[in-house]
Amino acid sequence: MAQFKIDDSNRNPYWSLNGERLLSAPEEGLWSIATDWQQDWMEGWKHAQPEKVEESGDWVIVSGKMRFPQGTLLLRDAYRKEKGNLVRCRRRYEWQGSDTLHRVNLTVRLRLKGERMQTFMPGILYYGNKNGAKINPDVIPVYRGMPGEFAVFEDHRFPMPFVMLENATKKYAAAVHTTPSPVRGAVLDDQWWSMGVEAGEGYTDLVLYSGPIGYNNKHGVAKALQFSPMPYTQTYLDMEPGRIIEKEFCVELYEIGAEGTGFQRPLYTSLDLYKPYDAESFTDYRTIIREKYRFARNRWIDFGKGAEGFNMYDLSQGKAIVMGWCGQADSPGYALQLLENELGDEEIPSMVQHAMDFLSTFPVDAETGMFPVGYNGKEFFGGDPVSCGQAMYNFAKAIVWARKTGRYKTEGWERFLRECCDGQSRRILRADWNPRSTAEAFCIAPLAIASKLFGESVYRQAAEKAAQIFADRHLKMNGCYWGGTLDATCEDKEGAWAAFQGFLELYEQEHTDKYLQWAKHAMDVCLSYVVVWDIPLPAGRLADYHFRTTGWTVVSPQNQHIDVYGVLFAPEVYRMGIYLKDDRLKKLARVMYRSCFQLTNAYGSQGEQLQQTNFAQRGDMSNVHKLRGGYSEGWTVFWITAHFLNAAAKFEEMNVIP
Repeated sequence: MAQFKIDDSNRNPYWSLNGERLLSAPEEGLWSIATDWQQDWMEGWKHAQPEKVEESGDWVIVSGKMRFPQGTLLLRDAYRKEKGNLVRCRRRYEWQGSDTLHRVNLTVRLRLKGERMQTFMPGILYYGNKNGAKINPDVIPVYRGMPGEFAVFEDHRFPMPFVMLENATKKYAAAVHTTPSPVRGAVLDDQWWSMGVEAGEGYTDLVLYSGPIGYNNKHGVAKALQFSPMPYTQTYLDMEPGRIIEKEFCVELYEIGAEGTGFQRPLYTSLDLYKPYDAESFTDYRTIIREKYRFARNRWIDFGKGAEGFNMYDLSQGKAIVMGWCGQADSPGYALQLLENELGDEEIPSMVQHAMDFLSTFPVDAETGMFPVGYNGKEFFGGDPVSCGQAMYNFAKAIVWARKTGRYKTEGWERFLRECCDGQSRRILRADWNPRSTAEAFCIAPLAIASKLFGESVYRQAAEKAAQIFADRHLKMNGCYWGGTLDATCEDKEGAWAAFQGFLELYEQEHTDKYLQWAKHAMDVCLSYVVVWDIPLPAGRLADYHFRTTGWTVVSPQNQHIDVYGVLFAPEVYRMGIYLKDDRLKKLARVMYRSCFQLTNAYGSQGEQLQQTNFAQRGDMSNVHKLRGGYSEGWTVFWITAHFLNAAAKFEEMNVIP
């Protein structure tokens, strides 16, 4: 177990593990202040060591000062040990000078011993984003842990506000959790504290700064656009006489059992710190499904000759019935079967039958199991592993429930799913099958379900082979789950969800412990994208409604807006709470579902992209300082609605009201 102590010789705090001192302040000082700004970064460093140690209740307090020509900066840290070997610190800076102290940057720096350690920043950096680095290292944040590298981001960019460093060789890790906050005295509007890492020779510093950010060897830039950063500089403070600034953070040092697991402990610490469990403050479940179904009805289109179903787009943007990903035309075929009694619409059976019958006519490639996923009234189009896997899953679930009720004719559905599974199994079981990304993990769950539905052991063999390959690739995080979105080329929550869904389905069918452990690992990566705190927002569309970010999910390190996608896997998070006997997961799942209904308008519509940080993909993107707080409500593809209904059906299967 880690120990926290104050060094008798220099009054500095330090953390040790198994008798070895691993985490402490840099040698030059516990407190470091930059007093100038040059070339988009901090300059003019001053350092100070503690001069006094005292105790007050459970707190250990160290204090000191820095002297300037204009006066004295009083410095104080108060440390307290908390549950789970966590240490809380409240750092205080008090400027007792006769004049304003200009161009200042305040810092927190903690130095962890180790060579080229891996870093984890929820929603931003996943053990360096190694997979994204192979595709486009200039577009997404990349970090290898080499001396001189840095990765520092705004507090409001973190869904879970912590940074972790893992030493896989020595089997230990450390994390710093921050209490995010804007900075008083900043020369920029809406300037926040920042958090990240800076690598040196034989160590890496966990850092908190009063504004400076940068990544990919560029100081003073924000991950502001999908394909490029934008300058974000002049992030310093002016401290007027009497100004007090405080920064709260928590630190944990701990052993890990295996490579790639260091991120898991601070993830649950973050849940314990923020307790994002207040589901009752959001719209109730029944209102949500009724409003989402009302909107879904408005998307029904009929091309004639039996080509009918749910339109992917608003009618002003086009007409297309599309399976999987953004279209999700296959999803209601499963979901509405379970929600029919609650919704009370006599037309539901007809819509389910006709929609699934038409989708069953899409042609399937016999060798690969792939198929076009869209129809625009004239021709079939598209087809990709993400969309095909998701469509197969919904077909499998629809058949399962249709068989139970006996109310639907499923011959065409079953023929289509068999053709898909035959081809997918044939492809996956080839000796040379080498999936490009975790996108193909979306095939695991439907193959497993289809194996049971049709008594085909070859489908299970394919599902188990795919699961093993993705576990081998990702459990050590030497390449994190990735490629599950269609508009990003990096680590993403959808890739993690593909694996999570597949691993969990295999566990529920076989009750093999390894699948539960694999599912937990993939789930924890998914959860790292979930926002656990309400990010204060500047004036804008989100602030107009007192929008609360808790429960929403960041898309990926490349696309840094938040969306409602976590709604889809909220039921699986709940089920994991049952299997792991962890009520935190069950409570979080309810919030994930209900919080994401916010901003649904009077028509039942929601937009896809919400800008909780300095990032945008639509609208005026010319000014980085005006991106945060925006809302792109015009892109209303059907998945936003379908996922609410799909998740509701999965909750209904469990007899759970979220």
